[in-house]
Amino acid sequence: MIYTVTFNPALDYVVRVEKLITGHVNRTTSEEVYYGGKGINVSVLLQTLGLDSVALGFIAGFTGEEIEQGVKSQGIQTDFIRLPEGLSRINLKIKADSETEINANGPSIPDTAINELFEKLDQLMEGDTLVLAGSIPSTLPDNIYEQIMERLFEKRICFVVDATNDLLKNVLKYKPFLIKPNNHELGEMFGVTIETEDDIIKYAHELQNMGARNVLISMAGDGAILIDENNLVHRMGVPSGKVVNSVGAGDSMVAGFLAGYIQTGDYNEALRLGTASGSATAFSSGLGNRELIESLLQSL
Repeated sequence: MIYTVTFNPALDYVVRVEKLITGHVNRTTSEEVYYGGKGINVSVLLQTLGLDSVALGFIAGFTGEEIEQGVKSQGIQTDFIRLPEGLSRINLKIKADSETEINANGPSIPDTAINELFEKLDQLMEGDTLVLAGSIPSTLPDNIYEQIMERLFEKRICFVVDATNDLLKNVLKYKPFLIKPNNHELGEMFGVTIETEDDIIKYAHELQNMGARNVLISMAGDGAILIDENNLVHRMGVPSGKVVNSVGAGDSMVAGFLAGYIQTGDYNEALRLGTASGSATAFSSGLGNRELIESLLQSL
């Protein structure tokens, strides 16, 4: 089974206005609500691609109830921990002539809730996949990823980690199956400017030397490079299309890669489906749908 963790899920309230004028009343031309959080995005895309997963994380208040029901309505099994106080986040995304985001902090997460999460994760078995994605809320220990992976390491869980900088570096010793920094994040991790594909491959190998099995580097419009655990380098361009949304594209790539590898056992096919899935989301107002993913897959 695949499990995803979203420490700080949110309702993403997306509004569009013709022109945002601060200090005045602005009228929207459209509104949408999405159930946000990197782990939830991965679960949704996995479901789109025909794979079941369990969404874990913390929810609070009436917004938390809406997040849980919304995720369940998409056919995804949830096992969220309900917090005693506070509200799950509502993040406001204003799309006008430019994009403006106002992201909330989210509820406080007490030690009792963290221990409850650990108890749930202790039920994972060898061969299960655990996706850890995104930043860590300020009310959690900044080494929570390490705590989780150390706790489960002997169980031979397949870890997927989508994080940056020290948060990612510090867990490489637990040999994650997949990590997915982008080219800019890769440079930041080593204090260098990435300028060529050779630079990407060089520093991706460094991450493998530190413990990562497969390193997937996304490069926006320039495609992606995968250095797999057999030391083979795979390159993939991007299909043509108009980018209308960057939110969730990376999560979609992770989900597509996982689905592709589970279904075929082939890293190049995993990269193809990951690229098609990420592109489908980038070309859509929300997460990409299966029809678009399959259409883009044919062009890769």
